[in-house]
Amino acid sequence: MKNYANPSFADRNKNAAEAKKKLLEKFKAKPALDDPQRAAKRAERVAAAKAREARRIERERVKAEAEARKLAEQAEAEAAALVAEKAAADALVAEAAAKKAERDQRYAARKARKR
Repeated sequence: MKNYANPSFADRNKNAAEAKKKLLEKFKAKPALDDPQRAAKRAERVAAAKAREARRIERERVKAEAEARKLAEQAEAEAAALVAEKAAADALVAEAAAKKAERDQRYAARKARKR
């Protein structure tokens, strides 16, 4: 019975040689570069990469559209605010003109009474 808790040098050497032999067999067993399975996997990876790129482009397009929509809404809101501000300013000017006309009318009536 072998002592696995304390292997001898020969056991360790034998195990190392077996491990090297298994690695070499594993390396030799790799398929060739022109293997159909390998070509199929490569084609699958290329297709997945293209699909991933297409999804990325679609995400960027959607993001750009959303940004453009947001900017358009912002510009529309600013334009509406400017129109409202101009209308308020025009109303103030009209009110001031009306007050001036009323004041001028009162002044003219006072002058007419004095004559």
